[in-house]
Amino acid sequence: MGNASGFYGDRFDALREMLTGGPLDVLTGDYLAELTMLILGRDRLKDPSAGYARTFLRQLEECLGLAHERGVRIVTNAGGLNPAGLADAVRKLAERLGIPAVVAHVEGDDLTRHRPGSLAAHAYLGGAGIAACLRAGADIVVTGRVTDAALVTGPAVAHFGWGPEEYDRLAGAVVAGHVLECGTQATGGNYAFFAEHPLERLRHPGFPVAELHEDGSSVITKHDGTGGLVDVGTVTAQLLYETSGARYAGPDVTARLDTVRLTQDGPDRVRIEGVRGEAPPPTLKVGLNRLGGFRNEVVFVLTGLDIERKAALVREQLEAALDAAKSRPSHVGWQLARTDHPDAPTEETASALLRLVVRDADQDAVGRALSGAAIELALASYPGFHVVAPPGKGAPYGVFEDVYVDHGAVDHVAVLHDGRRIPVSPPADTLVLQSPEEPPLPEPLPAAEPVRRAPLGFVAGARSGDKGGNANIGVWVRTDDAWRWLAHTLTVDRLRELLPECADLTVVRHVLPNLRALNFVVEGILGEGVASQARFDPQAKGLGEWLRSRHLDIPEVLL
Repeated sequence: MGNASGFYGDRFDALREMLTGGPLDVLTGDYLAELTMLILGRDRLKDPSAGYARTFLRQLEECLGLAHERGVRIVTNAGGLNPAGLADAVRKLAERLGIPAVVAHVEGDDLTRHRPGSLAAHAYLGGAGIAACLRAGADIVVTGRVTDAALVTGPAVAHFGWGPEEYDRLAGAVVAGHVLECGTQATGGNYAFFAEHPLERLRHPGFPVAELHEDGSSVITKHDGTGGLVDVGTVTAQLLYETSGARYAGPDVTARLDTVRLTQDGPDRVRIEGVRGEAPPPTLKVGLNRLGGFRNEVVFVLTGLDIERKAALVREQLEAALDAAKSRPSHVGWQLARTDHPDAPTEETASALLRLVVRDADQDAVGRALSGAAIELALASYPGFHVVAPPGKGAPYGVFEDVYVDHGAVDHVAVLHDGRRIPVSPPADTLVLQSPEEPPLPEPLPAAEPVRRAPLGFVAGARSGDKGGNANIGVWVRTDDAWRWLAHTLTVDRLRELLPECADLTVVRHVLPNLRALNFVVEGILGEGVASQARFDPQAKGLGEWLRSRHLDIPEVLL
């Protein structure tokens, strides 16, 4: 099984690259994320026939013949908010191209009408509907909002004939699916230790492939001759991405990440085995997207000397103007980024950025009131006054939140090529999700070891990402001695010290000894989710790299 897309907007040629690069049985494409659902919801407001990833249709126009010739089945969640619409468009495309293709789709995730005020409310379905479509002979299966791993568990169930309670096998497929879902993040993309490898190797990484076995084990690899790399580090990084504790819950199974064993199985081959599974929880996650109001921003450029005083002056001027406005924005936020350097050789490197963000339910409160006040200061504020771009009239922003419903609250249905509808039953057995007991920590390194002040990233890798308003930071090391040090050193209190933005937030640490990893969940750091753009890095993509850049005392034996 291969993957050809990690998000809506990923490399357009990946579908062709994967179909021509080597043997495949199934090719998946993941196009959905929390922000994507909001974007597609706004598309649907303008055009009720929209709501799916149009990129996929253009890719398929070039590659449907290749897939048919090679006997590769395609499974994708590009259906977004309108899987039936995309499935119908694929049928019309196949007919126009003269290519016989059996197209089916999965529906039942859309709960928007049950959630007044939401732009899009969609449950995360499992892989059973996909499996039903494939068993009925579908060449292409289109879904809406399913879990990312369902794109792998569905084909695995259809191929191997697993039952719904073969939890270990299902959990193995979930782990393989989680590694595949973000495309080239498993093959050297966004990799903490990228600098250890030649740049030409990482310039154009190939997309990942999972060789999945009947017992649920797998080997993660890529097509021969493609760029990038697959090693225990790249797979570990992706396993930690956007997860939290040892129990990784989904609608098909709860996978125990604390049982995952990774071994290098040759060049660009990593074996995943030992994964244990448990019954899924009794509820399904539902992602709610709604319009939160309007936002606007202006970024002032402060150059040269007296940066702090310049920032204080323009801030006082703008605050007074906003106070005097007819309606002051309900949220006003300032952030000074000291990107300036003393005695700088260029004007840009001599400059700092002062960012003002305003939000309100009323567009007028963040529009002309702000833009007028900011521009009127052009000749009346700090020396060297200018802005990165003039503020506009204010743009709508979205809010994301999670809610949970019983499995029976959705009508999970596989819709076949001939219109037949196969209902998918909810799981017979479920298990309420609970945090496992904290595993024992390894023996610490001897206290007498000499230390040196150095960045954490000299020893540890990290990858971070967003889940609603929370962020996760997965941190891992590559040797047992480094694990002995990390497990005792990087506590919640130490993380708060290293990342002061987390100081007043709830931080939960999860220990994963098999991966030599710690996973931190920082609650609320992203406000109301990525679409609200509450933070400079709204998806927390760089949070892990910031942590790696922070200095602390590290035993010299590890450096």
